[in-house]
Amino acid sequence: MVTNVGIAGIGNCASSLVQGVFHHEVGDVRFTSAFDVHAGKVGRDLAEAIWVPPNNARRFREVPALGVEVSAGPLADGLGAGSAAHVPVREDTLEAVVERLRGTGTGVLVNFLPSGSQHGAELYAQAALRAGCAYVNCMPAVIARSPSWARRFSDAGLPLIGDDLKSSFGATLVQRALVDALSANGVRLGDSYQLLAGGNMDFLNLEDPARMAGKKDSKAAGAGAKTHVGASYVPFLEDRKVAFIRLEGEAFGGSPVEIELKMVVEDSPSAAGNVLEAVRLAGAAMAEGRGGPMGAHLMKAPAP
Repeated sequence: MVTNVGIAGIGNCASSLVQGVFHHEVGDVRFTSAFDVHAGKVGRDLAEAIWVPPNNARRFREVPALGVEVSAGPLADGLGAGSAAHVPVREDTLEAVVERLRGTGTGVLVNFLPSGSQHGAELYAQAALRAGCAYVNCMPAVIARSPSWARRFSDAGLPLIGDDLKSSFGATLVQRALVDALSANGVRLGDSYQLLAGGNMDFLNLEDPARMAGKKDSKAAGAGAKTHVGASYVPFLEDRKVAFIRLEGEAFGGSPVEIELKMVVEDSPSAAGNVLEAVRLAGAAMAEGRGGPMGAHLMKAPAP
């Protein structure tokens, strides 16, 4: 079975996903539609659009022309104050997105809009429902956690996977593993933090406190402990993410336990593997006629 996939937001995560499908010779996923508001990406083949700045994901595989033209989508709240200067805008309507999804036979729509794009994520969720597509919300926007959205996808018999994708190997996964190990061995956890730095557009968007708020909520949910989360935009890091993690607790007799670590990963490739798994899960569920929230193990803040 081949799953036809559409992508909303042709940024670094989309770049790593597209490259990864060809690098690993994935035969059961086919890209059929793509949407963005960057005027330099709209109208290009998806294989070209993934390299258009400000994209700066690691280039690990050349991608042949796909015959998938990037279409304009609705802007909504997709650009923050910091990122707006980097993106010349060309937009289109929700109705145009629905028509494109239907016309290309897209079965699964993946949301890669910037953090903080709640309204934009909702518009693409609506487009997925109207076009009869499964929806994979890889971003912190509240979709799968929303009872109303969960009910709408369940009633339509369409899969909904969200919210906020876990990386295959990221800071939240590492912190959660430490939290689980310490808790299982009698350590009473206290304060903790994740301090993150990166140079991609997601980090630039997170300079906006309102956009950072949603990311903090989903990070805290995924970490499994009370956690302070901070993020800094450092341009020269490009798509590398540097994470500093600290946990404090009390062991037997109240003796203190402190753990600190630093990790560095390529941000977007570390997420692409789990996106691929989510797409396959959604495609299989579509084929079996199953709808509603699923795939909680892939998300930082899944449906309750």
